[in-house]
Amino acid sequence: MLKIFGMKLKTHLNNFPFSPNKIPFFYGWIILFASTVGVLASAPGQTTGVSTFTDYLLDAIGINRTQLSTAYMVGTIGSSLVLTWAGKMYDKYGARWVGMVVAVALAFILVLLSQTDRIIRLFISDTTSNLYLGFAVAVLMILFFMLRFSGQGVLTMVSRNMLMKWFVARRGFANGISAIFVALGFSVAPLTFDMLIQETSWRLAWLLMAAFIGTFFVLFVFLFFRDNPEDLDMIPDGEKHANREHNVIIKPFKQFTLKEAKKTVSFWMFSIPLAMYALYITGFTFHLVSIFENAGLSREKALAVFVPFSVISVSVSLLGGWVSDRIKLKYLLYLILAGEILALVSLANLNGQIFYLGFIVGNGIASGLYNVLMAVAWPRFYGRENLGRITGFVMSLIVFASALGPILLSFSFTTTGNYSVGFYGLALLMLVTIFFSFKADNPQDKFTSMRDFS
Repeated sequence: MLKIFGMKLKTHLNNFPFSPNKIPFFYGWIILFASTVGVLASAPGQTTGVSTFTDYLLDAIGINRTQLSTAYMVGTIGSSLVLTWAGKMYDKYGARWVGMVVAVALAFILVLLSQTDRIIRLFISDTTSNLYLGFAVAVLMILFFMLRFSGQGVLTMVSRNMLMKWFVARRGFANGISAIFVALGFSVAPLTFDMLIQETSWRLAWLLMAAFIGTFFVLFVFLFFRDNPEDLDMIPDGEKHANREHNVIIKPFKQFTLKEAKKTVSFWMFSIPLAMYALYITGFTFHLVSIFENAGLSREKALAVFVPFSVISVSVSLLGGWVSDRIKLKYLLYLILAGEILALVSLANLNGQIFYLGFIVGNGIASGLYNVLMAVAWPRFYGRENLGRITGFVMSLIVFASALGPILLSFSFTTTGNYSVGFYGLALLMLVTIFFSFKADNPQDKFTSMRDFS
């Protein structure tokens, strides 16, 4: 009964306020635009969004950086544990309804975050007591859990999955176009949020974001988000495709369940580098100003680093997306691992100009290919039928790993006086991963004897 209700709700009002199949061009291009806006709307829940407010939270609440990192870690880990469930909800109810609910939730959480210090002091006014400290950290854990679950987790997953369902042969190309604007948006997010804070206040900045997401973005989701093209009597790409193009499998022969996907080597070989990228970039972004100050560089230079590496990221995303439709994805896997190693080694030696540039290049490559592989690999390898469950589990790994980044780097700094040990340790893990990545072939290869060129 619940399954039938879910299917009905998923397609309910699909043709209201307009019918997508009556649009004079392929509706997938509107989905491309809507998906991009959806990922960009998650920025306040991403580490790039949180990091700009970190120092203001520390001052307002009266806790230290390690305590804030711990709260962020626990909240993020907690959110990762329920993302697989969120993927099931996506498979059941679709992008439109899940997207609206999570947008409202994100707006509500931003309102709460803007009042964090007041909420804490409403219950405990003595800021010098141990009880205050424990309660403050507990409140932050809950708020970060809600923020990371809705923003980094569900909204991003829903938006990306929706796009991947509307394209097959041009999936990589469509994702590459989206990645251009996502990379540009995320690169200017810290500067934009900082400017908003300087013009208003950290509290009002979060309230303004909440107002925008809770009204305009919710309406946007209702108007333009749609899930399966088949539910609208349409087909992906707007045309039929065989299972192969450019001698690469683009349409899967078998629809894998999450349990079946986890039994394949490729699932883990693609998941681990993506999770490790999230780990180090989250830790780097969270401690952004501190890392640069430790290397003798200014706050301005720290914030400005996002712009040049975003140029590389954008180029790699577009080129990588186009190439991904034509080559085996494991070749891009090798490249993202190389980019991560270069970025990590450079971060460990950030005070040298050559390493400053090395980080920009390495992280630009890793960031660009992260956007490609995170979107393209799962529907190509495992199909669209259980895409929500599969990507939900992958997102749980990524979010879990991202939770460890800030605390690992904080531990490295507090025990050694610098961040280099942490970065070198992560680079070594990536080097080990390279040796196992050669077996990361498409699981659909074993079904090629069943191929249909019709």
